[in-house]
Amino acid sequence: MASAELQGKYQKLAQEYSKLRAQNQVLKKGVVDEQANSAALKEQLKMKDQSLRKLQQEMDSLTFRNLQLAKRVELLQDELALSEPRGKKNKKSGDSSSQLSQEQKSVFDEDLQKKIEENERLHIQFFEADEQHKHVEAELRSRLATLETDAAQHQAVVDGLTRKYMETIEKLQNDKAKLEVKSQALEKEAKECRLRTEECQLQLKNLHEDLSGRLEESLSIINEKVPFNDTKYSQYNALNVPLHNRRHQLKMRDIAGQALAFVQDLVMALLNFHTYTEQRIQIFPVDSAIDTISPLNQKFSQYLHENASYVRPLEEGMLHLFESITEDTVTVLETTVKLKTFSEHLTSYICFLRKILPYQLKSLEEECESSLCTSALRARNLELSQDMKKMTAVFEKLQTYVSLLALPSTEPDGLLRTNYSTVLTNVGAALHGFHDVMKDISKHYSQKATIEHELPTATQKLITTNDCILSSVVALTSGAGKIASFFSNNVDYFVASLSYGPKAASGFISPLSAECMLQFKKKAAAYMKTLRKVQQSLEKISKLEQEKEHWMLEAQLAKIKLEKENQRITDKLKSTSSGQVVGLAQENASVVNAAGQEEASAKAVQEPVHGTNLVLDVESREDLIKNHYMARIVELTSQLQLADSKSVHFYAECRALSKRLALAEKSKETLAEEMKVASQNISRLQDELTTTKRSYEDQLSMMSDHLCSMNETLSKQREEIDTLKMSSKGNSKKNKSR
Repeated sequence: MASAELQGKYQKLAQEYSKLRAQNQVLKKGVVDEQANSAALKEQLKMKDQSLRKLQQEMDSLTFRNLQLAKRVELLQDELALSEPRGKKNKKSGDSSSQLSQEQKSVFDEDLQKKIEENERLHIQFFEADEQHKHVEAELRSRLATLETDAAQHQAVVDGLTRKYMETIEKLQNDKAKLEVKSQALEKEAKECRLRTEECQLQLKNLHEDLSGRLEESLSIINEKVPFNDTKYSQYNALNVPLHNRRHQLKMRDIAGQALAFVQDLVMALLNFHTYTEQRIQIFPVDSAIDTISPLNQKFSQYLHENASYVRPLEEGMLHLFESITEDTVTVLETTVKLKTFSEHLTSYICFLRKILPYQLKSLEEECESSLCTSALRARNLELSQDMKKMTAVFEKLQTYVSLLALPSTEPDGLLRTNYSTVLTNVGAALHGFHDVMKDISKHYSQKATIEHELPTATQKLITTNDCILSSVVALTSGAGKIASFFSNNVDYFVASLSYGPKAASGFISPLSAECMLQFKKKAAAYMKTLRKVQQSLEKISKLEQEKEHWMLEAQLAKIKLEKENQRITDKLKSTSSGQVVGLAQENASVVNAAGQEEASAKAVQEPVHGTNLVLDVESREDLIKNHYMARIVELTSQLQLADSKSVHFYAECRALSKRLALAEKSKETLAEEMKVASQNISRLQDELTTTKRSYEDQLSMMSDHLCSMNETLSKQREEIDTLKMSSKGNSKKNKSR
């Protein structure tokens, strides 16, 4: 129990360790992924920063350019304002000056238009850059939120794992303490077992010496008294009577009774099938009451009329086989002689089927050639022809295997014992094949009867006969199915019961030895009955002897009482007269003689009658002493038998103790090995736990540092984004104001 508990705890620890290692791998992978993600985010942030700086530089250049253009426009507007009054004063100036001013104005207008278009384009670019900046900012914020949630989840996982590791460490420490306590208890038990082992070894040594002496004595008795060993040779051993297995015999008789019932049903169905087939030939295709049937059908009908002489013996053979299996016999293949008779009857029926098969096929062909036969009916007849061939073939196959099973009871080398199971399996397969063929016949004949009933020339007699044939075919199908399933259900028992035979031998060598064995079995049964009668007679004799001893003791006691009474009367009469003494003495003498005669008749022995009381006292004393010593001898004999039985019981108990001692030694060795392995596993697991704890603490510190750095970078990125956003908002306000 302790080793099983240790093993279970080690398995649990190993499972926990494997789970922790798997979780460690997952955490490592998560940290690596987070590091890669942070590096990618840093790279993206750098790129965005560069793009923002570039856009900022472009914005600064554009702002400077816009300021220059605005100043230029202001100067141009001022020059235009100054030039307009001058133009009014000098309207009459020459065409050259007007043309020059017109050209300058057109140049300024073109330049202004270009600047306006460029400014519009720059505004569009600035708006697109602002939108892109907002989109990037939203993406970064969402990424930041997801990273924060992931960091919180990782932190929760790390906290849970830390708690779990601490709980595991506490649990392992508790288990270690329990195991130390158990190891101390086991060591104490091992010491006790060692002491008991030494005691048992001493007892075993004494018993070994005693048993070796008894063995030598027994071997010498066997060598001197046993004339030969009949178990050495299988020919002699096959003649030994096996142990009587009443349950096996009752089981075999029950199985044989079921088989007999199935065969009786099958025989009845076959009789009906052949009889109704004969009636059908007489009325279809030509009714014998109206016209003469063909010679072929006449011959076929004649053969069918003889079916009972071939079918009935099957039932009789099975009945004889059932009657041969009794409670007092030994039922194996070598002793079932009646199986040969059943096989012969089955062979006779197969010959009958072979004889009628050609006529049956020709009769179906004659029906097909009839003008009343349709194409569908012709097809059914052809199918029935094939079915009849299959039915005959299946019966032939079944007869072959049954004849093989009957060989061991008639021929010694007809069938090897190694092939019994194969033959029985093939019998089951043949029965199932017979059932399948009967199902096909039932199906095709049902279709044939349906078609014939629809013919306009179908008579009531034909319809009734077809129904009878169909019912017999259905009965045949049902009987075949029952006997096939019955044999399949019991084939394992048949195979197992084949080994039932003489003890310490391969089986019955020949039918002759099996027959001799059965004769010996009968003689042994008669001998056992005689012994039982002798035992009963001896018991009666012992009871009569005891009654005899009882009545002899009663007679002796009565005799002693009589002597005492005579002595008392003699002493009493001494004081009386002499005449009265003589009369009383004569009366007492007659009483003594009567008592002596009664004692002689009770003992049934011829003893002389003594006339003196001294002789009677001596004899009674001797009988009492003899009876006392006889009772003492009987008591000592019973005590001796009791002592012998106690010694045998003590020997068996010592032998069991020696076996238990050996098992205890083995279990002690295995427990010691398991303790060593357990201590090694505990130390290894403790080292692994310390290393994993340290690695997890290092990883946790690294992850916390990494998370802090990530938080710092995210805060910096957030500040930069805010500054960029503020600068972009200021620039957009400036542009809008401009």
